[in-house]
Amino acid sequence: MTAKNNVTVEFRFYEIPKGESALALIGDKWKRVYGMDVDNLHFHNLFEIGYCYEGHGILSLDDERLIYDSGTFTAIPADYPHTTLSEKVDYWEFLFVDVNRIMEEIFPDEPVKQRDSANLVNSRAAIYGSSEYPEVSMLVRKIFDEYRNKEAGYREMVRNLLRVLMLELVRINGSGGRIHRNEWGNRRFEQIIPALRFVDINYAGELKAADLARECNISEVHLRRLFCDCVNLPPMDYVNLVRIQKACDLMQKSNYSMDRVAEECGFTSTSTFNRNFVKFMNNTPYQWKLGKKGSKDRLKDYNILAIRGW
Repeated sequence: MTAKNNVTVEFRFYEIPKGESALALIGDKWKRVYGMDVDNLHFHNLFEIGYCYEGHGILSLDDERLIYDSGTFTAIPADYPHTTLSEKVDYWEFLFVDVNRIMEEIFPDEPVKQRDSANLVNSRAAIYGSSEYPEVSMLVRKIFDEYRNKEAGYREMVRNLLRVLMLELVRINGSGGRIHRNEWGNRRFEQIIPALRFVDINYAGELKAADLARECNISEVHLRRLFCDCVNLPPMDYVNLVRIQKACDLMQKSNYSMDRVAEECGFTSTSTFNRNFVKFMNNTPYQWKLGKKGSKDRLKDYNILAIRGW
């Protein structure tokens, strides 16, 4: 791994497929040597749940390295840098979920409960042992099995299992349960976390790099340097990537015109929206929504757009 003071952190952007409650990365593709030729941490735009079926290695969280074995499962919030390292072929599977959306489904008319519960789930990155939390481990494996088998009603089953899983994490984190955990402590990346969170909340408004710098209490020049060094993207490229992610979510859930999607996701014009969509998705919004072949080829494996990622 790179020395801590010079760490580069990759941003990997994932989409939850239309009609699904999670993005599931399952199957033989995820039997691999993890960390081979990787010299940096990465973080996601979604909450990651991982399960190790076979293997032994290290989960790197900041400068702390935690041992994992077969039966280990992990819960890692969005915007939390990490990586997995193994010497031999390990077998992991992964789920990526939107915690806020799940909490809105659980507590539809209770915004305070939505916020507090999501904050608890996102309060720590953790490795859990199946022997310590057998019921939660079973829930995680059951979700993967539902995606693997895709029997009648699997979407409804997954949706409800995810709700139970999130509530279990609320309970564990709220009680300070027996887990191996780490709080991100890299000073360089830590400085831009307020900006990442500010963008996630305020993406629909008019944003400038100066706004993000003000949230972080640093100069705009220093903000640009930190974003380029840590995230490998200039600040406004990151803003537009988040907006494209939100636009994809909105297009999946609605029949809004492209003009309205652009406006609701913070783009000043439809042409600006189209230009940025092509830049990040290699396709136009209209083609992406129709699911034409070009878009499927771009994201054919798991509907992923990664910045220097998988």
